This record gives sequence, structure tokens and C-alpha cells, in this order.
Amino acid sequence: MTQLAPDHTPAVTKEPVLVVRDLVRSYGDLKAVDRVSFSIDPGETYGLLGPNGAGKTTTISVIAGLIGADSGTATVLGKPVGPSKVAVKRHIGLVPQDLAIYPELSGRENLSFFGRLQHMGGKALTRRVDEVLELIGLADRAKDATKKYSGGMKRRLNIGIGLLHQPTLLILDEPTVGVDPQSRNAILESVETLSHEGMAVLYTTHYMEEAERLCDRIAIIDSGRIQAEGTRAELIRLTGEFDQIRLTGSGALAAAAAAVRGLPAVQHADADRHSLLLTVRDAPTAVAGIVTAATAAGMTLEDVEISRPNLESVFLQLTGKALRD
Repeated sequence: MTQLAPDHTPAVTKEPVLVVRDLVRSYGDLKAVDRVSFSIDPGETYGLLGPNGAGKTTTISVIAGLIGADSGTATVLGKPVGPSKVAVKRHIGLVPQDLAIYPELSGRENLSFFGRLQHMGGKALTRRVDEVLELIGLADRAKDATKKYSGGMKRRLNIGIGLLHQPTLLILDEPTVGVDPQSRNAILESVETLSHEGMAVLYTTHYMEEAERLCDRIAIIDSGRIQAEGTRAELIRLTGEFDQIRLTGSGALAAAAAAVRGLPAVQHADADRHSLLLTVRDAPTAVAGIVTAATAAGMTLEDVEISRPNLESVFLQLTGKALRD
């Protein structure tokens, strides 16, 4: 029996696993990827965060060697990727948006089939299939035909197929779209485990909370361009780190707005018919003094809401539109 091929042993390196430089890909007059550059280190989860149509899938299609770039380069472990570069693809695991499983086969049979396509076999393949089934939480359903699986279970199996051959770089393209909350959490936990085990992960999503939970660094991408890149904290600093406080109520709102504007933490205050919207520094510390000043000025409070900066606000500031537009 064929054993696990040497090329499938995860590479140990201190150099970046993936390096992308000035990548460009167009479809006619549409520039889907416009001079995109980034790198991913071993054990790092790197997020491409952007709305549908931002260029995420085209970017990873080039990186995975499914399509060629018009210009620029992408290398995995220092080796260039492309449609004709077969050897380097053994270091890449791709989990596409579309399911790539056989419905009549069981979960175990699907994994074994795709493992053999990766030149795996014998006890090494059986052991690895067992490991993957445990990781994706399908060990108890391994013998069932996948046509009986829920949508979330199929998504988890799709991920299992992508990581079966222990790639150095795992690419996940919107892996939680259309799944139930329980399966979504299971998928996110699996990705966290892979990162802790040293695998480099490229994760595309338009869900802000997923990027915040999983990604060591995040690139905000829109219209084919990376608008900003960094850790969550670094990106949020682009907003000036201001919080918002909304005071809802009645009474002398204009007087309340004038009163709170004099407080050191308040940067801006606007009043409408039913509320005050304040831009402040360190809202949890400042809110007590703001409430005291507003009520003393004649406002009757009904509700207080604090909003702290997040990736949604960064995206809005950079692009002028909401993340899910």
C-alpha cells in the first residue's frame, strides 16, 4: 500500500508560508484584484474581510493556482503558484464556497477517496481520516451517506477534505455561509485548533465577528484593493478609538447636549427629537458623568447605549459604506 508521500509532511519554516506581491487579475474591463500584497506566517490566521464582490474569491483562486494572475506574484514556501505549478499545490489545502463532496458516499468514504487523490494510502490514510473526523466533529456520523447530512455537516466535511493531506497553507473561502449557529461555531473552533497547531490559514469572510474572533491580522478589501491591514487593535486605531454613546429620552435635549459638550471626554454631541448622540473617549469611564450632566440640564433618560469601535466602523470609515452593502 502507498504510504503518506513525503511531499505531504507539513513544512517547518520560520519564513512566511505565503507571500503575495502586487497581484492583479482582471475580467475584461473589471479589475477584480488590484495590486494586492500581503504575507502569512506559520501558525497565523490571516483574514480577508470584505463584502461580496470585493475580490476575495478571485484573490484566493490565484493563490491556489486555479487561475493565473495578469501580473504580480504569489509564492508558497518560496515556490511560485499558478495553474501549471503542480508540485507546490501539494502544500495548499483549498476549501471552496461550493461543496465538493459525493452525496452517495459516506463521510469516511469521501475522505478516503480524496486522500487517495493526494497519493495517500494504507494505515497512514486510515489514521489521518480518523483524526480529521474527530477534528470536524463527524466521527459519530462517519458511516452515513453525506446526502443525509445537514448543510452544516457538509460544510464541515468540506473543510476536512481540504486539510486531510496536512497542507502548510489552508485556504477557507466563506466556510460558514448558510450554516446553522451550532455548525458555524464548530467550524470556527476547528479553524482555531489548526492555527494553534502551526498551520497557516487564509480565511475570507464578510462576517466581522468571525474576523475578530479568528484572525491574527486582517486585510480590509473592497473593489479589489486592500484598504488597510493589521491586527484588530491596529485597524481600530484608524477610527481614532472614539466610542459612541446614545442617550434616549425626552425633555430639554438641546440643553443637555450643550451641557455634555463641556465635559473633557466628549468630542462631539448632536441632539434630535428623541436622543443625544455623543462621540467620546473611553465611554465606560465617561458615561456616569455624561448621564449626570444631561439629567441636571433637564433631560429625562429612558435608555443609554454604548457602542465601541469595531471592524464595521473601520470598514465604514475606509470605504464609505457598510460591510454588508
